[in-house]
Amino acid sequence: MTRLPWAVLLLTLLGVRYLSWRLSASLNLATPLSVSLSLLTLLAELVLLAGFFLQLWFTLLPERPVPAPGPIPVPAPAVDVLVPSCGEPAELVERCLRGCLAMDYPSLTVWLLDDGNRPELAHLCERLGCRYVARQDHLHAKAGNLNHGLRQGQGELVAVFDADVVPLRTFLKRTVGLFNDPSVGFVQTPQSYMNADPVMRNLRLERWLLPDEESFYRWIQPTRQNLNAVVCAGTSFVMRREALERVGGFETATPSEDLATGIRITAAGYRNHYLSEKLSAGLAPFTAAAMARQRCRWGSGSLQTLRTGADPLRIPGLSPLQRLAYSEGILHWFSFPAQLVLLCTPLSLGLLGIAPILIGGDALLTVAMPFFLSQLLLTRWLSGHARAAILPELYRWIFLLPICAAVMSTALGRPRRFRVTPKAVNSQGNAGPDAGLLLPLLLLFALQLLALWNLAPGRLPQLAGQEAVLPVTAATIGVVLGWSLLNGLLLLLAIRSCWDRPRSDGVPWFALSLPVRLHHPGGTVRARLQGFSATGAELSLERRGDQAALETAGSLALEGLLTDQTLPLVAMAQRTGAIGGVWGPLSPRQRDQLDTMLYRREGLWPTLRAPFELRTLPLVLLRILQPVGPESWFRRSLIPQLPPLAALPLPRHADLPARAAMPDHAR
Repeated sequence: MTRLPWAVLLLTLLGVRYLSWRLSASLNLATPLSVSLSLLTLLAELVLLAGFFLQLWFTLLPERPVPAPGPIPVPAPAVDVLVPSCGEPAELVERCLRGCLAMDYPSLTVWLLDDGNRPELAHLCERLGCRYVARQDHLHAKAGNLNHGLRQGQGELVAVFDADVVPLRTFLKRTVGLFNDPSVGFVQTPQSYMNADPVMRNLRLERWLLPDEESFYRWIQPTRQNLNAVVCAGTSFVMRREALERVGGFETATPSEDLATGIRITAAGYRNHYLSEKLSAGLAPFTAAAMARQRCRWGSGSLQTLRTGADPLRIPGLSPLQRLAYSEGILHWFSFPAQLVLLCTPLSLGLLGIAPILIGGDALLTVAMPFFLSQLLLTRWLSGHARAAILPELYRWIFLLPICAAVMSTALGRPRRFRVTPKAVNSQGNAGPDAGLLLPLLLLFALQLLALWNLAPGRLPQLAGQEAVLPVTAATIGVVLGWSLLNGLLLLLAIRSCWDRPRSDGVPWFALSLPVRLHHPGGTVRARLQGFSATGAELSLERRGDQAALETAGSLALEGLLTDQTLPLVAMAQRTGAIGGVWGPLSPRQRDQLDTMLYRREGLWPTLRAPFELRTLPLVLLRILQPVGPESWFRRSLIPQLPPLAALPLPRHADLPARAAMPDHAR
């Protein structure tokens, strides 16, 4: 997180000036309808600005950094590693369990908590040496599953990983030492993803857009650390068993058991830490519809926390600032209905002939533009380069209406039923966009076009009647036109992202540039690894003349990816200067070393920086017109990895620009 007190002060002063103008000179009070629309728009702005400024002001509080982890005591405290599972593919669960077992820690027990009661997972645990637990009832979803598993072990500490998450070997070494302080209740680490989410992948924005969660883990969570109001995020955390038992286990009255349980532990007087190191990675949803379901569950579950004993406004034991921080995080979900109001605001002038905001030329140049341009330019720095100002709004636009429906339904006492986010690729292939996502976006876009048509010269007076409204200034029409055009472009990107990019499986591929050698019956060829996965690799050749020799080679062996092992590679595709292939039969040792290289080694996941938006936005908008074909050789969705520490010329936790982290053929 970047601390910029001058920027916070500047934005606060500009914001106060803007709100003073909005309250005193911008409201349209001509008719009852215009008053209603004007006040509704103002209320929506206040909701959004309240959350924005609270987060800004939180950054000014004194820093309380996470202390350096102490040495692990001897004997080491026993750790029960809980892996709740409900229907994930067996190979995905196996990848997680192997990663948990591979953690470099002397005293751990891995428990698979299977809510699917699948015999193949019981056999998997027996083969790997894990404990398998299934329950007869399936009450309270994930929270009930975790509480059932909690009663099986006796470890002093409890680590939790979702079944799609793989921890690094150093996960427990980096976290357990923090529990030498008996006041620490839990330690949360960031959630990282080993695949691109549907928004990035469907638009091929891996090089321009960071996951929406990055700003939460790099901007919001560090401020919560300063307040001792760290949010438990449901996976990749370690808790003290005593703290869990003191608050009655995981909260069962809401699907957001993680948030509610973390609040209870904080209110019980424990100090909790957010360790800002990427020590694990899981899978983002594979489809836009699955991601919408996930976000709706988060929103509904967070709001349900207000109806439990973990309600931060009522639970005893929290300080006023802690109540404010936790409440803001929960009530943040009401920003989605506010965003919907602002999305529809430009439509008011074009469809009804009423301007909810009256803007003169002077106010536009001296009040509104300085405030919004300062937000646009400073957001990237304030968030620690975790997000830009405009592109991340794509996530809101795509899922806006489903989340609004979930939020309002929950607020009215009808929360959404818990549904697990699918972690498998649909074997039936690409079934087209989800109607629940696409149709509302198409309707909004059609309304935008109609409103723009009505704003043509000469049509506005015919629409509303000149006697019904105050005169609309040229500045007001100009702002509405610009606002509508931006909305229209973002809506087009959102509509385009509803078409999921076809893929054959859910295996993640990674961008990693390493010098390697390819051995074939006729000799050795030098190459550079560009992308690899659990199923194969893509390489660029140092000399194009070597390609002819590889075309006739019956078998290849890749040297340089693993420390002391070569890997058999069967060539499957070639293009000028490049070759792609799948791994041949691997021994257990080769498979384990490859999995370590892919998912478990130290310093694996980089911290990327959001590119400068004003330079990249025009390029991104071209995605509206460009067809995005299925993933295939040399056209894969790649997530960057850092090279092994021995080969890394940069500091271990260096920030890397998103573009520089991608290989040439992925750009």
